[in-house]
Amino acid sequence: MKNTFGSSVSVTIFGESHGKMIGAVLDGIAPGIPVDEEFIAAQMDLRKAVGKISTARHEADQVQIVSGVFNGRTTGTPITLIIANQDQHSRDYGELAYKARPGHADFTAQMKYHGFQDFRGGGHFSGRITAGLVAAGAIAISALRSKGIFIGTHILSCGGVEDRTFGDLRADIDRLNASEFAVLDEKAGASMKERIEAAAAEGDSVGGKLETAVIGFPAGVGEPWFDTLESVISHMLFSIPAVKGVEFGDGFGLAEMSGSQANDPFRAENGSVVTATNHNGGILGGISSGMPIIIRSAVKPTPSIYKEQQTIDMRDMSDTELVIKGRHDPAVIHRARVVVDSAVALVLCDQLAGRFGTDWLVSE
Repeated sequence: MKNTFGSSVSVTIFGESHGKMIGAVLDGIAPGIPVDEEFIAAQMDLRKAVGKISTARHEADQVQIVSGVFNGRTTGTPITLIIANQDQHSRDYGELAYKARPGHADFTAQMKYHGFQDFRGGGHFSGRITAGLVAAGAIAISALRSKGIFIGTHILSCGGVEDRTFGDLRADIDRLNASEFAVLDEKAGASMKERIEAAAAEGDSVGGKLETAVIGFPAGVGEPWFDTLESVISHMLFSIPAVKGVEFGDGFGLAEMSGSQANDPFRAENGSVVTATNHNGGILGGISSGMPIIIRSAVKPTPSIYKEQQTIDMRDMSDTELVIKGRHDPAVIHRARVVVDSAVALVLCDQLAGRFGTDWLVSE
């Protein structure tokens, strides 16, 4: 099982949904980077379950830093972050020892780990493991901000309701990072919440799309072919359990354009090179162009629904039915946006350290 991502700056995740604790180890971060524990706590709050649009499982998610930070700054050694699990209802998952939940990793985990996996709450496959990514990502986000690089994600669509797209990027990013429910149009946000609550009342769930913007990222970072900036960002984003699609710029929309429409004309502006449009999402030839990096992620509906479903009994691979019990999200997209921010920040720190050296991330 591969649980480490990154080369120059790497993150390792560990734990299970119903185990004693979960967490992450962040390695390769340069010494001297400020670590704001209040900011880490605020980021963790953005991932927490909220009201009727989330699961009834509510965790404190208090992050304990046990190594790699001294006097409020990184030491240059591995940063170990642990988060205790305190609100498990493991009895809700007894039946799942042998019944595979549709849309979950229960069957594929059985095939790979031969019944030795921790099935409670999805074990290591659970979305709960993303809490460690958010804790580590908060440190990466802070390091990027000190270099003038800012990341923001909003719910572009959910349950068939559309938010507006990005406008003034810096203002929109600041607004999103201060929002519990990350939308740019408050009316759209209210309609999304209604749609999520309606799905919950029906024992069902909804998905949607997230749109992420990165501003201030320098040109010239990334590789052609197999380690393109798009491919490494996609690699990380597809590691988030609910993400089933990733596109950059206009993405699949480019397939419907002519070359004259899709190309982004270059021009000089205040001594810098910019493009008049940004259909390619700030990446050309696998390398950053200096324009805003625009990413969209498709988040599937939460697979844990309260309707009867067809499945199999993994003891003898016979047909059976399943009604899922326990506490589950009718949508995860509003909680996933901070996970996406964190994941992208970790990738960008790794890419920048590989291009310019690890000390580049230390603010001057």
